[in-house]
Amino acid sequence: MDLLKDLEKRGLVNQVTDHEGLTKHLTENEVTLYCGFDPTADSLHIGHLLPLTILKRFQKAGHKPIALVGGGTGMIGDPSGRSTERSLNTEEVVKGFSEKLKNQIKSILEVDKDENPVVVRNNLDWLGSMTVIDFLRDAGKHFGVNYMLAKESVSARIEQGISFTEFSYMILQSLDFQKLFEQENCTLQIGGSDQWGNITAGMELIRRARENEDEEIKVFGLTVPLITKADGTKFGKTAGGAIWLDPEKTSPYEFYQFWINTDDRDVMKFLRYFTFLSEDELAELDKEVENHPENRVAQKRLAEEMTRVVHSQKAVEQAQKITASLFSGDLKSLSASEIEQGFKDVPSFQADKADIGLVDLLVNAGISSSKRQAREDITNGAIYINGERQQALDYVVSDSDRLEGKFTIIRRGKKKYFLIRY
Repeated sequence: MDLLKDLEKRGLVNQVTDHEGLTKHLTENEVTLYCGFDPTADSLHIGHLLPLTILKRFQKAGHKPIALVGGGTGMIGDPSGRSTERSLNTEEVVKGFSEKLKNQIKSILEVDKDENPVVVRNNLDWLGSMTVIDFLRDAGKHFGVNYMLAKESVSARIEQGISFTEFSYMILQSLDFQKLFEQENCTLQIGGSDQWGNITAGMELIRRARENEDEEIKVFGLTVPLITKADGTKFGKTAGGAIWLDPEKTSPYEFYQFWINTDDRDVMKFLRYFTFLSEDELAELDKEVENHPENRVAQKRLAEEMTRVVHSQKAVEQAQKITASLFSGDLKSLSASEIEQGFKDVPSFQADKADIGLVDLLVNAGISSSKRQAREDITNGAIYINGERQQALDYVVSDSDRLEGKFTIIRRGKKKYFLIRY
């Protein structure tokens, strides 16, 4: 199966500028392609994983991918898919964001591969030194205002208002395609479905800038679909916000749990989107979802693959250990860092390292509403310390209850966890 057919079979193609031409181009050539990532935050999120995975698919098929960090375009802000103007970040902030994104991309993609390694570039290299006169003469003259107004990224904002700054973004991204075409013989740009207008504008700039040359210009554009979930909610969003690739913003355990909680209706789609599992293994997992959905075998496989790619195999094992400990109640085997990950979002209380009666601790930490309630909770068997039930009213929480000297985990009832910090 050729690459484009494989992408279509997986549901990864939204639009292609010239399907027949691109199929022929990919079959006959080692194609250089690129995808851009603007530094609007200090981390990529899981919405970026789809284009990153597609770059890797092209790489595995023998083509040459470029991941372009938008150190220049990130100073401006893409209006695509937005109803309001972006807040402009300072040059130093964008520079810091760019460096972090560059390192994340390098850790996920095979940049050290001997053959056709992924190249990571920054468009500030050419946009940063361009003068206003250069911009207007070399690029602006090729864009009619009516042509730009017809693009959805602009037309959708006309009523609300759009500044010249964001209006010009399309030309800046077009310049990226032109520069990479000239410098790297890059003939294909990929992006999200909201990038169609910017991608086709780049193709138009390349053609117009070389329309007096005899050689036929062959450049292509491909967009990937917007990922939707079966329940109608936005992919990559949770009650706590976005799922980030930075382990400091979204811990590997939280990342693992996001994939574990994938709906049965979505899990096979995500496995085909994001993983490189064989067709035989995908068929087996499909049967598991259909016949034994309660075992969540497909979700576990998805969580393992994605956590390993973004973080590491060690992070997978750590997430599995935390998950198993929470399920079994065996909390004493967890390390301090695993406790931090597993109980990141539970209520916590900062306590002194002095010994304290359990009743007083329950009240002080807000676990029980009063001493009377605390005594009832204890005698009714509702209180667990580090996974073990404690029913003695005179029990004293001491150093032996502090895991690694830093934490005591108290559970009230079946699911309400509280973290005592020292």
